Amino acid sequence: MDTQQMLEFENKIKYTFSDKEILFLAFMHSSFANEQKKGKHENNERLEFLGDAVLDMVVSEYMYRMYPQMPEGELTKLRASVVCEGSLAKLARQLEFGKYLFLGKGEETTGGRNRDSILADTFEAVIGAICIDGGMESVTKYILSFMEKEIQQTKDSFKMKDYKTHLQEVIQKTSRYPVKYVIVSETGPDHSKSFVAEVHHINKVLGKGAGKSKKEAEQAAAQNALKKMEE
Repeated sequence: MDTQQMLEFENKIKYTFSDKEILFLAFMHSSFANEQKKGKHENNERLEFLGDAVLDMVVSEYMYRMYPQMPEGELTKLRASVVCEGSLAKLARQLEFGKYLFLGKGEETTGGRNRDSILADTFEAVIGAICIDGGMESVTKYILSFMEKEIQQTKDSFKMKDYKTHLQEVIQKTSRYPVKYVIVSETGPDHSKSFVAEVHHINKVLGKGAGKSKKEAEQAAAQNALKKMEE
């Protein structure tokens, strides 16, 4: 990262650093620091440590306020999905973190600029850098500028994925018999099929749902069963 790239990056994230050195440090991988014989702590690992804690806190506080009816267990699962390595690496790629990294020759030649672990760690290091440079108000604004959309999208897909698990947990409270899913119809050409599934428990149909795949239809059936139980 040179001075021009630093200005480019600041424009992307809509934050200007007072201390430019801490931004450089956020992108300094330990492999580069070791090759350049820099000091023991002249890499982004300490900033990553701080950024990881700040990210968890900001995301947790946001979800606590936004989803007052969501129980602790689901909040924990949602947060884990949002701040996982893959999610952070995806956000880092959107901002082209890879091209700004200071990497050692070994990491450079083995594809380090596009490695999920390095990108996710750097994303957290930048959070740490903004926290040190601008305080909690600035870093919260930065995190939520990307994370609000990510949290909502993850919540929507996470909820759909969890209908079958949720239904099984509800049934297990009163019965030792598992639920079973049955595909009752399959229509349409191979490239555009539709499926209808039923969820059964002890010879009783609990719910019915349709989808573009068998799994989607089963999730819809589980959702339908849960809805009926709530009524």
